[in-house]
Formats: sequence, C-alpha cells, structure tokens
Amino acid sequence: MPSCSVTEISKCIVYPEKRSTVADLRLSVSDLPMLSCHYIQKGVLLTSPPPSFSFDDLVSSLRRSLSSTLSLFPPLAGRFSTSPSGHIYITCNDSGVEFVAASAKHITVSDVLSPGKDVPLLVREFFVFERLVSYNGHHKPLSAVQVTELKDGIFIGCTVNHSVTDGTSFWHFFNTFADATSGACKIKHLPDFSRNTVFDSPAVLPVPPGGPRVTFDADQPLRERVFHFSRAAILKLKQRTNYKVNGIETVVNTEEILGKVSNDGRITNGNGNGKITNKKSYDRTAEISSFQSLSAQLWRSVTRARNLDPRKTTTFRMAVNCRHRLEPKMDPYYFGNAIQSIPTMASAGDVLAKDLRWSADQLHRNVVAHDDATVRRGIADWESNPRVFPLGNPDGASITMGSSPRFPMYDNDFGWGKPLAVRSGGANKFDGKISAFPGREGNGSVDLEVVLAPETMAGIENDPEFMQYVSEVSYDC
Repeated sequence: MPSCSVTEISKCIVYPEKRSTVADLRLSVSDLPMLSCHYIQKGVLLTSPPPSFSFDDLVSSLRRSLSSTLSLFPPLAGRFSTSPSGHIYITCNDSGVEFVAASAKHITVSDVLSPGKDVPLLVREFFVFERLVSYNGHHKPLSAVQVTELKDGIFIGCTVNHSVTDGTSFWHFFNTFADATSGACKIKHLPDFSRNTVFDSPAVLPVPPGGPRVTFDADQPLRERVFHFSRAAILKLKQRTNYKVNGIETVVNTEEILGKVSNDGRITNGNGNGKITNKKSYDRTAEISSFQSLSAQLWRSVTRARNLDPRKTTTFRMAVNCRHRLEPKMDPYYFGNAIQSIPTMASAGDVLAKDLRWSADQLHRNVVAHDDATVRRGIADWESNPRVFPLGNPDGASITMGSSPRFPMYDNDFGWGKPLAVRSGGANKFDGKISAFPGREGNGSVDLEVVLAPETMAGIENDPEFMQYVSEVSYDC
C-alpha cells in the first residue's frame, strides 16, 4: 500500500449564490449533545470523469454547484454564536464553507477499496477538518468539501458539523449537491428549517472553559474494515430470527431454503429465497427486521471476540431517527438533528448462550417501543440534566451503531455515474463504533464499517458464525 500524502492544489471559501433569509436557528435538545463530537466526515469514491472533462473543469463545476446548493442550505454556510443567556445559535450569515482541491495521483481506486483488508489510513486524508470538535463551529466553517484526484478516480469528501446535521440531513445536502453538479434543474426536496418542534427547548447546556472535548480516546489502537452482506445473506439472518412470530411457529423447509443450521449457527448448502410463511396471519410489527437480525449477529460475534466475563453487562446502542416517531410527525426533511440513542443491555453470558433470535428480539423490542412518548421522555430527561453525548466504549463491552442502510448514499451521481463506494474519515471512531451503509448493489444488501480493537477484529475475522455471511464486492471500475 503506497503512503498517501495528499497534495493540496488550492483552497478557498465558497459562498452561497444568494443571500440567506433564514433567521438564527437555536440549537435543539438533539443538536446540543453533539457539540462534543467530531464533525461528520463521509464521502464517495467515483471513477474518473470522461477525458473531455478535466480535473480543473470538475473543480470549477463543483464550486459553482456548491455555491448554489448552499443557497438552499444556508445554515451550512453560517457560524455558531452564543447569546448572553448561554443559548447557542446557528447564525446564517453567509460566511461560507471551505473548499479544497487536492491531488493523490499515486493512489488508485483499488488502493482505496482494499477488498478483504482494513480500510487504509490514507482515506482520512481525503477530508478536511480531521478530528475537529463541533463546538469549534463558533470560529470554523460549519462544513467543508474536498475533491481529490486519484490515478484512476475521484474522491469527494464532505465534512459537516454534527451539531448542525444528523445523517438524514447530511445526505439530503450531499444528494442535492450531487444533483446540482450533474445539472439537475430542480431540487427534489427543500429542507425544513422550522424550529417549532418538541426538540426546541430553553434548556442551556453548561460549557466548560475552552469548550467540550470528545468523550473517548481518539488515539487508541484500532482496526477498521468494511464487511459486505448480500441480500441473500441478510435474508438468511432474518430467517434465523423470525422462525417464530407472535408465538406462531413459521412453516419453512430450512434445508431447502436456507440450508442446514448447525449448533454453532453456521448455515450450509442454502440456496433459497428466504421467505417466511406460516399457516396463520401475524402482526407484521412483531417481525424482527433484517437490520436488527444483522445487528444481533454482530453483537454476538463481537461479544464472543472480546472474551468477556459472562456476568459482564454488554450494551448495544442504536441511533434512531425520531422524525416519524413523533405525533404529529416531523417533516421528513427537517434540517438538523432529530435522533436519539436506544441502548439495549444484556449480560455477555445471555448474548452468547441464548440463540440469535433472543438477541435480535431484545433489539427489536426496544426499537418498536421507541414511540412518541419515549422520545418525549428522553427530551425531558435531557432538559433536567443537559449534557453532551457520551460517545465511546468506557467499559470495553459496548457497541454503538450509527448511520443507516436506508440513507441514499449511492444516489450521489455527480454527472458520470453512481459511486463505487462510500467511505468515512477518522471522525468519532473508537472500539465498537459501527456505521451501516447500503450495499452498492442495493436490493437490501448492507455494508458495515466496523471499528474495533485489533484483537477483537481478529476474533470476528475468525468467527465462522459471522464470516459465513460476509462476501466480497465486485466493483465495475
């Protein structure tokens, strides 16, 4: 693997094409806890544009489209300000965003993808504001874009303050930016900047001198891999966790559809479609989802690899979008953070001794129960004790699942085809941090970006129950 050393070609501030008319936006109960988190860093790897479109042409095009997109998302071109009362606002003052054009022509697309290997550290050089804490948005741009020319491809990395956006809003902006670059005449969905939601609160977050810091050790030794799970593998997992729904045994020929299931959970000789049938109808809300099934398998395998005391309590945290959980529902394109964390706890002994369905059901029950009343209780709890979000794994037994395979990451066509892959920078990474991406082929496939301590990563790589579901991706590059 070649060492990276990205060469910066140019750097400038890109301003919105039109002046903002959006009033100052007070950070909400969901925004404020993110002030101690790093800026979000996500980007897309693309093939090279047609030879007739030079890198200089691309840079000019991206600057123009970024400027027009910022006119639709003015908070991203603003800065934070703190009022005398201690409330923090996004001031939509058109201060602009940082834009960097860079070169790494000794790096190939294959170097970045590194199939079957760890994600190379060189990917982190494709992003601006490495390890920048979100509170610094008082004096730093709230977003930035870097475009890097590779030997045979392009990487477009976007960095956004985590107190300004969650994943839903981040990808809304990124998709719109890509559409504008490709020449789309009309934006598909306008962002909603209203703040008349249950998340708007007069509560003030106490800020220590110098601002909050991340709540984890950003320098701990880590390994990072992207594991791919095909639709067929996901269906097999879902079949394992849904053999009984509402207490009704499902009628399925497991050998014909899934293959034989061994005592350690391994499946062999399966080639079916993974459909579940039973003689009676059942409540679909009782069905454990594909993603919960995959998460449960990860929980089991990481817990096994950590070799924890059976009495040790393990925690699996899932970030959930609250927009549709509230009554009345929020606008799906509400711009900002509208997320909460759902912790599911169980002893290491139970996670390993009980079957996969049991672990999946624990996750499922908590997700289903996270309704309007639960969201509001979480808000009231935070208002009674305002605090930053405790990212990390302080007890060595936690997993934090972020992002979502539902995010439209592969809809980012900048004019010459959809991305080859999605990758992230070094932001907010610690032992047990997992990010879920849709698989490039779609159709229910999932990629998990897994960050673990080196010995734990080695453990899941040698776990047949986990690795039987992992497959390599074929990139048509």
